[in-house]
Amino acid sequence: MMNSVGNPMLWGSFAVVVIIMLAFDLLLQGRKGAQTMSMKSAALWSLVWIGLSLLFNFGFWWYLNGEFGREVADAKATMFLTGYLLEKALAVDNVFVWLILFSYFSIPANLQRRVLVYGVLGAIVLRTGMIFAGSWLVGQFSWILYVFGAFLLFTGIKMALAKEDDGEVGEKPMIRWLRSKMRMTDELQGEKFFVRRNGILFATPLLLVLIMVELSDVIFAVDSIPAIFAVTTDPFIVLTSNLFAILGLRAMYFLLAGVAERFSMLKYGLAVILIFIGIKMLLLDVFHIPVGISLGVIASILIITLLINTWVNRRNDLNNTRKS
Repeated sequence: MMNSVGNPMLWGSFAVVVIIMLAFDLLLQGRKGAQTMSMKSAALWSLVWIGLSLLFNFGFWWYLNGEFGREVADAKATMFLTGYLLEKALAVDNVFVWLILFSYFSIPANLQRRVLVYGVLGAIVLRTGMIFAGSWLVGQFSWILYVFGAFLLFTGIKMALAKEDDGEVGEKPMIRWLRSKMRMTDELQGEKFFVRRNGILFATPLLLVLIMVELSDVIFAVDSIPAIFAVTTDPFIVLTSNLFAILGLRAMYFLLAGVAERFSMLKYGLAVILIFIGIKMLLLDVFHIPVGISLGVIASILIITLLINTWVNRRNDLNNTRKS
């Protein structure tokens, strides 16, 4: 394990906070009677998760300030905030993929709840493993940060230049392969992932959607986890900021579900962020960009992207009004 500010007390406190947050989000909000979430409720819960994340960061700063002094506390808390903002922004693209999957498989809102519950749980487990593996790799082979940087730079450029994928989701090789390997019902069977027919176990399309949701998170984690290593290589900060960003994904999904089409410019903002992070990692030994500046750059890119998106939406609305 690499050098980290994380000690048994901090790790234990984080584990307790995560368990409590999961209990509220996945047990109370994800109970069978609450099969969907209104946009108002989603916005409220999104604010709750953001507030709890900031509260955790304040507690983290307060502890470090008492143990190591103001300078260390400010630096580490800024790293957490930067990593959290970065992961939260990149998670939006993941949510859009979920929207596409649910739309293609015609999953009604009242059945999306269970997939999202298991999807968030799976994301926590998968990312925890990937983060510890990444921390070990960085600790053993410091040059791998340059590989991460080059990969992020390439991904950002590819994202900025990529055209919309018009291909059908069902024609993707992974979905064709999964369908060829599984006995699957033609129709949904409520919230069930499996059903038995004449003693034979069949998967339902809902299980296929869950598998695709988990695979999409792995794919996006390949981008987001290297990106946060450009902010800090401390495993405690990397993991906590990443998981706090993930815990609010279910609320974020329902918040964006009704307005996803109005965020057409977001992918370009995320592409610029990835390019910036990639360049930062490639210049590690040439020029060190302070974490505070990185935080300002990422926040500025997101704000500018949202402002441009607002202008584009207003122009499109005006054009549509004139045509009608």
